[in-house]
Amino acid sequence: MNQALRQKVVVKPGGIIEIRSPELPTGAVVDVIIILETSPKKKQSLTSLIGTAKGSFAKSEEVDDFISKERDAWSS
Repeated sequence: MNQALRQKVVVKPGGIIEIRSPELPTGAVVDVIIILETSPKKKQSLTSLIGTAKGSFAKSEEVDDFISKERDAWSS
């Protein structure tokens, strides 16, 4: 069975990564997998989405204006 060792390290200048562990026996063959951490995405509130979709309105005044224009178009 494979044994796993996990460490968080900081990449040094030139892309150098250093891993030290007494659990690593001299001469052992190991696989190294590097997973870059991504910065967490800033959470966006649901209210910030109001009025951003195509065909939607951000303010009630915009709705009133749209309805007035539609009524004017119907009566012509």
